[in-house]
Amino acid sequence: MAFSQRLAEQTFDYRPSGSWAARFRERRIGVLLELVDAAYAERGKVELLDLGGRRDYWSIVPDSYLDERDVHVTLINLPGDHASVSGGRFTFVPGDACDLREFDDRSFDVVHSNSVVEHVGDWSRMTAYAGEVARLADRYYVQAPNFWFPVEPHAMTPFLHWLPKPLRVRLVMRFDLGHWRRQPDVASAMRRVESARLPSGPMFAALFPDAEIRPERLGPLNKSWIAVRR
Repeated sequence: MAFSQRLAEQTFDYRPSGSWAARFRERRIGVLLELVDAAYAERGKVELLDLGGRRDYWSIVPDSYLDERDVHVTLINLPGDHASVSGGRFTFVPGDACDLREFDDRSFDVVHSNSVVEHVGDWSRMTAYAGEVARLADRYYVQAPNFWFPVEPHAMTPFLHWLPKPLRVRLVMRFDLGHWRRQPDVASAMRRVESARLPSGPMFAALFPDAEIRPERLGPLNKSWIAVRR
């Protein structure tokens, strides 16, 4: 396996327990749990909204912790996402994270979102998504990969996202790249390339102006951005 592929998998594949990516997730979850603790101290229970979330993500948090704080998690994901199902403390609601008008303002204690904003669409969709995050809870935690980190996290390919779009489309039509399978034609390759729009730091800060913006570093580089509103 090429060195660049091994580096990408260490950085973005959460499945190996000792990978850098797994350690990043463990560190991130500590910040989120601070918000959960604060909400529990106020209300004695916690209603948490996970935008783009799935049940298996929450395996990183001990059940005993969630039980003690009476945490209920509402998962919002696209219709047909079979990995997001209701049961126990989880309720799956199919929907569009950019338009959640079925929920009133401050319906939740905490909103959580991990690597979702880059997938919702163009800038108008991103701003609509950010508006829903801020509207639905006083506290939120949002993470997104940084455009200026040299490895594209979905294709797990160095520098791919910095290339002109026509060249990216051509590469996606010719190769399997990370989580992206080779696409058979231009239309499907365009959809794949446009499915991830990584924000820069100023873009991310503009989306979440009332949050603390934290860089997530890998050595001297900012791998991701995290927005936290307490």
